[in-house]
Amino acid sequence: MSNYIQHQQVHSAVIGQIPVPHGPETGAETETYPMGPEGLYTEEQEREIFKYITHPDDSFDDNGTYWADLPLTKRVAFVNKVNNAEALSELKATWALFKRDPLGPVSWYFRNAVLPGAGLGLEGYVLFSIGNLSPLFAAAWPECWGKTATVCSANWIAAVTYLEVIGIMIGQVSVGIIGDWIGRRWGLIQDALIMFVGLIMITASWGLTLQGWVICYAWSLFFYSYGVGGEYPMTATSSMESAVGAGKLSTRDDRLHRGRKVTMAFLMQGWGQLLNQGLLIVLLLIFHHGDGDPPYSLPTVQWTFRLSFAFPAVGTLWLVYYRTYKMPNASRQLQIAKKRGNVTGYDVGSLNTIFKHFGGRILATSGTWFCNDVFFYGNKLFQSQFIAVISDNPHSVMVTWVWNICNCIVSLAGYYLACFLIDHKLYGRKMMMQVGFLMCFVFFVVPAFHYKYYTSANGVHAFQAMYFLSSFFNQFGPNSVTFLVAGEVFPTPVRATAHGLSACIGKSGALLASVLYNYIDTQTKFYVVPWFGLAGMVLTFVFLPDTTGLDLKEQERRWSYIKDGRDSEYHGIAVHPTHLSLWERICGSGKYYNPELDSKAKIADMRADWEARESLKREAEVTGSKEAEELAAHDDAGLSDDAHRFFMHTSPNSPFMQSLNGPNGTKANGVLEDMVLPPGGNEKEGAASSSS
Repeated sequence: MSNYIQHQQVHSAVIGQIPVPHGPETGAETETYPMGPEGLYTEEQEREIFKYITHPDDSFDDNGTYWADLPLTKRVAFVNKVNNAEALSELKATWALFKRDPLGPVSWYFRNAVLPGAGLGLEGYVLFSIGNLSPLFAAAWPECWGKTATVCSANWIAAVTYLEVIGIMIGQVSVGIIGDWIGRRWGLIQDALIMFVGLIMITASWGLTLQGWVICYAWSLFFYSYGVGGEYPMTATSSMESAVGAGKLSTRDDRLHRGRKVTMAFLMQGWGQLLNQGLLIVLLLIFHHGDGDPPYSLPTVQWTFRLSFAFPAVGTLWLVYYRTYKMPNASRQLQIAKKRGNVTGYDVGSLNTIFKHFGGRILATSGTWFCNDVFFYGNKLFQSQFIAVISDNPHSVMVTWVWNICNCIVSLAGYYLACFLIDHKLYGRKMMMQVGFLMCFVFFVVPAFHYKYYTSANGVHAFQAMYFLSSFFNQFGPNSVTFLVAGEVFPTPVRATAHGLSACIGKSGALLASVLYNYIDTQTKFYVVPWFGLAGMVLTFVFLPDTTGLDLKEQERRWSYIKDGRDSEYHGIAVHPTHLSLWERICGSGKYYNPELDSKAKIADMRADWEARESLKREAEVTGSKEAEELAAHDDAGLSDDAHRFFMHTSPNSPFMQSLNGPNGTKANGVLEDMVLPPGGNEKEGAASSSS
């Protein structure tokens, strides 16, 4: 609190004594604001200068009321007005881009969705190919992959899935720590390298015996899965921080489209599944001479499965190049956060603090992810039994794959709808997650208790519809939201660690499903699975905060207060009841919300940030430090000229303010009479202001 009081005292001491540069409202170029009873810099003028930051028009109405504080009817009208204006603006920008270059929108999508999500696309391609290939292996090597295997150990066949999941879990935690310790960029490069080598290992896997090949195949998959696990925290954090991150001022794009940006990268997982299934169908038709029905020759199976892994190896090698040479600033926001906290290496203090203050959030992100993965991976694991029920020719691998590609298309529709609504303030993350869990619960619990009817000729089409709809709502719900919020609700210094930990605990749900489903029949699976959907919905309702429309900058502000032991002094929208979980509201976090106090404190915080940037600039000038210069320039984005001048005139540590004081702390004679605008331009140039 001392810094805030000091800044306010200094500001009060100089307010009314300093000429204010002309703002955009008056219409004259060199005119100053008229002298008022409190001086030239009145509180009203101060509010106007910083209004675009403290009260942005996409979150506050004309009266300065936050959208979540508006009555319901006004809230709906305000949100729809902002969304409609933003949609129109984006349509105009897209049309202008199309007129300049018809392939411009495609190029934009490639840069903003395909490239950030390329790693997850490869993850979806390879990992789900394991389940897709299982029926082909069973048809080619029934003595090993069949239900009554005589050559291979049943434990090693099961270990293929187990090692896959365990490799992902280890990668999620360890690479999450590496990403917060060494940097996002190194984590991204490392993941791509590991996945490339892993794909080479899978493609070339061999053994002197069939059992030996299975062992080699399983361990190769484990190695590859380690890199895949690292993609979860690295892709989520880098996609989130590349848009705004911790150091920049609040931005409209962050508030309105952060969720969409991350989800567009995540949905590449769905495209990976679809491309894998499509390529397997094409390869099988090529090497099986246009026929998809059994029996399948061993050369057909060998060429099909090995080429299906060789093709993504080429894409992964390109990904290594891109991340090494085209993503130099991937760790920039983490560097800024560490610079501010005077931290080198891993921020252990921040990790301890999130467990103390955000324990409920960790329970929410990890618990809901666990429940979702029982659904998501369980769905994939007993997909073949489902298809056997609805198919006229369940023994044909091709028939199984065609039904699976239909399921992939339905899932993709869910991914894309999640992109459209995940940032909508009237629906958003938390509601999407709860509805998704609820629908998955319903679509599994109904057939569980009427299994015989839904697997009969009369009910099979309804069964089919429920199964596909469960895939749709899984993507348009918990699968997309868990990936986003697991990094979004935690601070920058430990964001990758928290995301990786949540994902690891979540993946243990997939491990549970893969083990459990080996010992229970299909109907029992339907009895077990629905309750995880219900549990996920309850965990979401009680422990998950809703960050829809909340600027990441505000979360970082609150985090700085928590780190300084001043949590009760933060009064901003990050503790607005709308953005807190039920558990946090019960614990009293929302009682500190106070818009009036926060508006003043936010300006004081911005002044402190401005002073830190000026210090970095002076350091760069004195030492020639390129890093300090880049950090200062990057962290400076978004501050208007008026705001710069305000801080130049009122900050106690600025050279301008220090020039007002004599050696004994008294004001130097004649300074006020000779006071001019900040250095760097003539009176006319300095008087003209610009807004951000």
